[in-house]
Amino acid sequence: MPKALSILFIGDVVGHVGLRELLRTLPALRDRFKADVVIVNGENIVDGKGLSEKEALELFGAGVHAITTGNHIWENWKARPLLASQHPVVRPLNYPPENPGKGYCFVPLPNGKPLAVLQLQGRTFMQSIDCPFKAADWALARITPQTNLVVVDFHAEVTAEKVAMGWHLDGRVSAVIGTHTHIQTNDARLLPRGTAYLTDSGMTGPYDSVLGMKKDIALKRFMLQTAHKYEVAEDDVRVCGVHIIVDESSGKALSIEPFSQPEPLRIHPSHTSQ
Repeated sequence: MPKALSILFIGDVVGHVGLRELLRTLPALRDRFKADVVIVNGENIVDGKGLSEKEALELFGAGVHAITTGNHIWENWKARPLLASQHPVVRPLNYPPENPGKGYCFVPLPNGKPLAVLQLQGRTFMQSIDCPFKAADWALARITPQTNLVVVDFHAEVTAEKVAMGWHLDGRVSAVIGTHTHIQTNDARLLPRGTAYLTDSGMTGPYDSVLGMKKDIALKRFMLQTAHKYEVAEDDVRVCGVHIIVDESSGKALSIEPFSQPEPLRIHPSHTSQ
């Protein structure tokens, strides 16, 4: 009987407050989902922008197998030696190749078959970099001779671009998981050819905030239209992500389940006015 591979993908970790909560809850999450592989987006850990080897080693020590990043990784120079290292940390493949780092890595599995983690970045309302769709084709031509188990972190601003990437890769990868916008979306599904898809995995960090930023600072940025120093908030910290089960033989996804821990407070219907 084919083995089901359990993959835990943790959405954008914001600040050391988000990192601490993830490290605290990860053992229970791994047990809850019986996770074989843990992937974490860590581009926002150091003061909200960037990642250094110190935090990466803490994640690896806690059982994380691969770390993805995104556009903010370049805003902290401490990230560059980490990207250039042999650690399983990836940055969006479609940046100019002269930048340090790699766009995909392989996670070895107990049966000897690797899982590939590929990262791409969208272009709409973001940097004018190479085409992520063509970059995906280029990468898969090199990855698929080695494995049909592929998880894609698509770091993009616009939902339409993310959905388009899902359709572009349907049947060619195990999962396409969106990151960057920090708001977990309600569209998790299995695409017709066997790819698990979610537009955004959500944020791991403080929710008493504006996308992890202190509310008063975010309001000043919007209302005054001038720069104000980013400061990570501290309260209502949650871990968000998605659990994917993949058929290890075919590489096709069997299920996809977003989660938030703890669950956000929701208004009960009885509390609404008539």
